[in-house]
Amino acid sequence: MRVLVTGAAGFIGFHVAKALLARGIEVLGVDDCNAYYDVRLKRARLALLGKDARFEFHLLDIADHAALSRLGDGVAVVVHVAAQAGVRYSLEQPFAYAASNMTGHLSVLELVRHSPRIEHLIYASSSSVYGTGSALPYGESARADQPSSLYAATKRADELMSHSYTHLFGLKQTGLRFFTVYGPWGRPDMAYFGFAEAIMAGAPVTLYDKGRLKRDFTYVDDIIAGIMGVFDHPPGDSQPHRLFNIGNNRSEYVTDLLRLLEVGLGKKAVTVTLPKPDADPVETWADISALAALTGYQPQTSLSEGIPRFVEWYLGWRAVRGEK
Repeated sequence: MRVLVTGAAGFIGFHVAKALLARGIEVLGVDDCNAYYDVRLKRARLALLGKDARFEFHLLDIADHAALSRLGDGVAVVVHVAAQAGVRYSLEQPFAYAASNMTGHLSVLELVRHSPRIEHLIYASSSSVYGTGSALPYGESARADQPSSLYAATKRADELMSHSYTHLFGLKQTGLRFFTVYGPWGRPDMAYFGFAEAIMAGAPVTLYDKGRLKRDFTYVDDIIAGIMGVFDHPPGDSQPHRLFNIGNNRSEYVTDLLRLLEVGLGKKAVTVTLPKPDADPVETWADISALAALTGYQPQTSLSEGIPRFVEWYLGWRAVRGEK
């Protein structure tokens, strides 16, 4: 079997590719390796994946459909996790989100549509589609028509495009709404990574709303277990396009995460507080019962276990960067 993984140099894509290779599956990875965050980190992920002869990599932008369309031969499944990430960055660079998240997603849909051997498209959505008005915990049937950021709007648009392609062309698809993924090899723009960088530099850590925000923090290994569960349970004809939450099924204070980072790094954070940005929800919390019923998905890693694992990796990555 051959699987195409978009965003293979990214945080989740890297871990997906590793899991597939561990099963002996050939992985065709694509990524444009843009400079949204430290490209050294993306290259280091690719270097690890490249140690396996079953990994093949193509440097390309998924929005370039002519280039992407040449990669469909022999592919049985597509795991599409490439995207322009970040809620607040969408306020600064809106067209990057339209190109990567919407044109890019459409390009992947067209690839699958015209590659009859592709049996299943698994794609990344986001908990941000729920906006700020849904009741907790978020269930897949909750309304998702009031996005509070452009990023959220693009991810909801992806879900709707996928729905239409299944209706029109019979594509078998699974969309996964990720909830605040963290862990080793993570993204520097995420709060936990940024907090660690600030603590080590003695710079202020920004807490919104005095640290009262809560998130459903989900360790990356649990996310990968959920993705592989969906991989092993493709859609049938009765429900060819499915949407699932994939999270930790608990909501925890951002300050709890900060405290664990302080303990792991052996340094106290200097904090400042600002009002909550309009694009940010007060709390997120995933109802994962639907995914559990299908795949047996059950997160195994608490925040108190996952953050020390991240810290161990992070200190090693600082050493690679030549920092103490």
